[in-house]
Amino acid sequence: MDLDRIEGAGHEVKGAVKEAAGKVTGDKKTEVKGKVEKNVGTVQREIGEAKDEVRDELKRP
Repeated sequence: MDLDRIEGAGHEVKGAVKEAAGKVTGDKKTEVKGKVEKNVGTVQREIGEAKDEVRDELKRP
């Protein structure tokens, strides 16, 4: 498993928490920062998944 998958998932979770906290407190800035971090995490996780797929394909005979 690629490290980007793990780190990306972590960013997704942290971003979701920030986004929810921003909504609850009415802090739009925190809410937007959370959305951005969540989206960055999603992209990073997907890159890690792609790396894993390429690595698996290269290992096949």
